Amino acid sequence: MPSPRIEVVFSPSAQREMEDLDIRAALQITQDIKTYLSFPIQRFGKTRLKKLTGFTPPLYRLRSGDYRIYYRIVERVVVILAITQKKDSEKMLKTMKSG
Repeated sequence: MPSPRIEVVFSPSAQREMEDLDIRAALQITQDIKTYLSFPIQRFGKTRLKKLTGFTPPLYRLRSGDYRIYYRIVERVVVILAITQKKDSEKMLKTMKSG
């Protein structure tokens, strides 16, 4: 019996960030989201998926090339909150912690 799919939704800001990417990056991120987040969470190696510390409710990160996808899990729905380049991640995380 196949694993049940998990719904993935984009916040309005994450949707805009996705639309601003070049096509190659957008396709890679879409593929990684489909591969790693569309099914019940599994272990794919330490660095690809990570639960970040210091966030309530919990915040997670998916690494996709030079990009980082930040998301939360609400029941059986993955909510994509932000898509950012690795170099901009620290600044974005600070705004999420304070906001």
